[in-house]
Amino acid sequence: MLPQAPVLRRVVLATAVALLASHVPDAAAQSKRDRAAAEALAERMAAAEARYRESLVKAANADPAAIEEGNAALEDMEDVMLACEKQRGCQLASMLSGWKRLLKAQADDAAGVGEDDFGPDGLDEDGMPTGDVPEAASAAALLSEDGQRFVRMVQFNPAVQEGIRRWLTDMRVSLITSHENYQYMRHLMAPAFEKRGLPEALLFGIMAKESNGRVHAGSRAGAVGPLQFMPATGRRFGLGPDGTGFDTRYDPAQSADAAAAYLSERFAEFGNEVEKWLAAYNGGEGRAKRIHDASGGRQFWDADVYSQFPAETRDYVPMVIAAAWLYLHPREYGLSFPKIDVRPTNFVLARPASIYELTVCMGDSGSRNGYMRQLRNLNPRFEADQVIPAGAVLQGTTRMAALYKRWCAQGRRADLAHQLMGSRTDSALVRTGPIEVLPASGPVTVATGVPTRTSAPRQHRVARGDTLASISRRYGCDSKRLAQANGLKAPAYAIRTGQQLRLEGCSR
Repeated sequence: MLPQAPVLRRVVLATAVALLASHVPDAAAQSKRDRAAAEALAERMAAAEARYRESLVKAANADPAAIEEGNAALEDMEDVMLACEKQRGCQLASMLSGWKRLLKAQADDAAGVGEDDFGPDGLDEDGMPTGDVPEAASAAALLSEDGQRFVRMVQFNPAVQEGIRRWLTDMRVSLITSHENYQYMRHLMAPAFEKRGLPEALLFGIMAKESNGRVHAGSRAGAVGPLQFMPATGRRFGLGPDGTGFDTRYDPAQSADAAAAYLSERFAEFGNEVEKWLAAYNGGEGRAKRIHDASGGRQFWDADVYSQFPAETRDYVPMVIAAAWLYLHPREYGLSFPKIDVRPTNFVLARPASIYELTVCMGDSGSRNGYMRQLRNLNPRFEADQVIPAGAVLQGTTRMAALYKRWCAQGRRADLAHQLMGSRTDSALVRTGPIEVLPASGPVTVATGVPTRTSAPRQHRVARGDTLASISRRYGCDSKRLAQANGLKAPAYAIRTGQQLRLEGCSR
């Protein structure tokens, strides 16, 4: 809560009401310069209101800068209202409307507002977004034309309602985790859907069902990334190995752009039938097209059409729509998505560190589970245990950058995190007394001293969709050592389907 707000409320609101009573704009007397000045004041008021709303989010996250920034925004609004009274053509009534919205937001944040205070579309009594869907401006757009367009494009039926029930019960934690992960990546992913006129809620629904917002998710079938592209489909839309050993299917921005392009193709085939887009996304566009053509274009929910899709697809379609629906209408179902400060920024490593090490030293201030998932999602090129050199630029948020500077660049916690990363179980073993020298028949077990049978390193047969990075993660290998053991050349580290890899230096 911002404690100085009530004082400013009394002073500024009283002043504004008095000014409004005496202020009658003379539209006929406005010059071009007057109109420009009035518009500039309106933009300044809107910017100050946005800064104040950002300070509320900071206050909820116990950010010490919240009070100072919130009060500065309020003072700027006061100055704008006073200037508006003197500016010909400035609509003081519209300024008061913004002030009223701001005060209500401050009061709601301080006291907590019950779900009955809001309508089913997530808007308050003044038509403002509640803040439970991403950011105020974007949420307003979603809940108006973009959100309603999605509502008109899908059928809200018992199958979707069952999906909503599942998301709100057994899968509630997965839904909330997906939303939290998405907020950190939203600035990277949403523009692709916005550019093609696709509902952002649909992007969230697909991501929630495919990966829960985990960039490094992978399936046994070979699909990987936040939106789970198979290798062949990924290549069609520009995804895959980029020559440096990184598979761009893991990249949030590039995968979102590919998904938007894919869905645009399905729009050209199926029109506004989102259900068939999703059926194609999950079960393959070839199958979806054949069923569509054979049925004479009947809808997905037609029993004869629906029954031709596999069980996985019949489950997938309503679950994605249900997640998208909840993204747009959380309060209607008593759902509160976490309010988090996700303003993006970059920070430079002052010393070598891995994502594991940064996770330890950053702690969990502002994030209940710490920052490992966020760091991995925003920097997908790096493995969690990979030592990243000093001078490397990492993507993060303003809070993460501040925590890095406070705790990770230097100091005791940074040293402690570094020490933890170098700790291994074998370092804890202490041997005392004489040690019997056994015949050179191979290694011995620590517990018994009994020689163990020496065997050749395990091997892995490369399957479709495998990459050196994914194999390294699966078996707990150092990717560079694995590449060296198998004669793979940098930077591509190319492997082929059916190739046998020696799993040297792998822990699992």
